[in-house]
Amino acid sequence: MALVLNEEQTMLRDSARGFIGDNAPVAHLRKLRDDNDATGFSRALWKSFAEMGFSGLLVPDEFGGSGLGCVEAGVVMEEIGRNLMPSPFLATAVLAASALSRGGSAAQKSEHLPKIADGSLLAALAIDEGAKHRPLQTKMQAVRSGNGFRLNGAKAFVVDGHVADLLIIAARSAGSPGERAGLTLFLVDPKTKGIALERTTMVDSHNAARIVFDNVEVNADGVLGELDQGVALLEGILNVGRGAVASEMVGVSEEVFSRTVTYLKERKQFGKLIGEFQALQHRAAHLYTEIEITRAAVLKALQTLDADFDNAATAVAVAKARAGTTATLAVQEGVQMHGGMGMTDQFDIGFFMKRARVCQELFGDSNFHADQLAQLKNY
Repeated sequence: MALVLNEEQTMLRDSARGFIGDNAPVAHLRKLRDDNDATGFSRALWKSFAEMGFSGLLVPDEFGGSGLGCVEAGVVMEEIGRNLMPSPFLATAVLAASALSRGGSAAQKSEHLPKIADGSLLAALAIDEGAKHRPLQTKMQAVRSGNGFRLNGAKAFVVDGHVADLLIIAARSAGSPGERAGLTLFLVDPKTKGIALERTTMVDSHNAARIVFDNVEVNADGVLGELDQGVALLEGILNVGRGAVASEMVGVSEEVFSRTVTYLKERKQFGKLIGEFQALQHRAAHLYTEIEITRAAVLKALQTLDADFDNAATAVAVAKARAGTTATLAVQEGVQMHGGMGMTDQFDIGFFMKRARVCQELFGDSNFHADQLAQLKNY
């Protein structure tokens, strides 16, 4: 399959680029940060986003969505990355929609997917428990209680967990941390007794949450997918999320590159435009080639998720690892070529550096995915 967007995907990209660029430039994020906004994003803008059909991209047609694929979700994520738009799109429209579409019962799909498609329900995926992404090391306990389960444990780095109407929780219903068997996913109402939630503002001014579960009762109807066999469903959901975050990092890298090249053409030193210095030209050319190679790797991963979902892990690991290293290179070069002013809050370039750092860690950094790739290839 050609590593280019088709006509419909290009039209979607142009639509998303125009909408996000007009309504949520970096200044939008800056204002939310400066106002210490309690929500961390604009609910009015999210409503308009949903009306454009973006929130239902991965929701099947029969539940009010577009029934499109990961490539289309990646197209929107790339434009979000270009503008650093704070939005529940990743947590709700990508992760939760994928989880429910792939693992939900008929009742669960009917109840939640239409609300995701129309933007009226926000959801969050709660996986990590420590400083690093290690899903198989899940310690949170799900113990049988009556006709359901009792959850005990804590989750960290839950993206948009502070505003979620629905939580998707990974807990250990059997086995020990590190084992593949024994993981189960649960749908949990965050208002359930025993849940303590703390909003955390991350370094990039986006939001996450810490959530503590103290004897939280969940009905058996809240099980998402198969009991004790949730690892395959979870890995599939995470791969969709990793592909989406990789796309966002492509957007971050491209925007940083564009802004940096513009600066090189405007800034003068010793009476010459700094873009005329060959050393900076070489560095800019190197960054350009890295971004283009990464773009191809990410699109390949998204296409594989759509065409051969169960065998996409290798392509996703390559894409996420490479997107992380490329975004890191892009923001470091961007800040350095802007000189000392690149480190000041007056310039937006610092916002991109912080977002790239968060995206690098989200769902596994480059080292995590290099290790994943080695395991998949039996190195």
